[in-house]
Amino acid sequence: MADQSRVGTGQALAAYGIWGLFPLYFAALAPAGAWEVLGHRILGTVLLCLVVLAVLHDWSWVRPFLAQRRLVVGVTVAALCISLNWGFYSAAVLAGQANEAALGYFLNPLVTIALGVLVLRERLRPLQWLAIAIGAAAGVYLIVAAGQVPMVAAVLATSFALYGLIKKRVGVDLSALHSLTAESMVIAPLAIVVLTFVQVSGGATVLNHGPVHAGLFLISGVMTAAPLLLFSAAARRIKLVTIGLIQFVTPAIQLILAVTVLGEHLPRERWIGFGIVWVALIVLSVDMVVSARARPRVTQAA
Repeated sequence: MADQSRVGTGQALAAYGIWGLFPLYFAALAPAGAWEVLGHRILGTVLLCLVVLAVLHDWSWVRPFLAQRRLVVGVTVAALCISLNWGFYSAAVLAGQANEAALGYFLNPLVTIALGVLVLRERLRPLQWLAIAIGAAAGVYLIVAAGQVPMVAAVLATSFALYGLIKKRVGVDLSALHSLTAESMVIAPLAIVVLTFVQVSGGATVLNHGPVHAGLFLISGVMTAAPLLLFSAAARRIKLVTIGLIQFVTPAIQLILAVTVLGEHLPRERWIGFGIVWVALIVLSVDMVVSARARPRVTQAA
């Protein structure tokens, strides 16, 4: 069990670490636009998944999947949500707004909990309510201070929370590889349309900026699929509370890179907003740790 925990923790750190380094990857894809990046990410993921399935001779799940209409619809909606998330994230980094993307992923756990209450009718513990209240206060402050809604952060936090909610409602009928394959396949036609439009409009860059630029596009499937599969493997080996705490690695790295490497300037109001969000996340983390420690005692007493 200890070995499994160490392996799972390493896999989770690797997954969230790769996601944290994404600003560097997307910034390196400039001058490509967000639509071109999104289209190549989707098609690259499809190609990678199909190659892996061909090597494993793993096709028996396809027919049962297509026979379940509810599952197909759920996977399609999930794919649209994650595509929206990918598109906005790429656009944010390429527009020099990686810090707002980081804010979105800091807010994501709070939005996820809020959806659990509103949609799944889940009950919250007092500290979770406090974290939600502090997070809401941060949102109000950021809106008032900036005079507008931080749209990128709001879309990223909401789209990823909805993606997780849909995956939870659909269930665990598909493995991580099968789910990723199905999701990327159902939106592949959209990716083809997008890339065709980019090419026709003269905005394609993949073949016009040297072999390194083309190579970065070539590995887009690996960059997309690898952290998702690492995360899935980690989720089977470590506790949910551990994953919940490790997930803050991603936006922390993104924020550090935005300020130190990408040269983004954050006004004082944005730092204050980040600070309020971090207070909410500290409260949420304390709740997760306390709950995880109390659960074994309750089980043992029972």
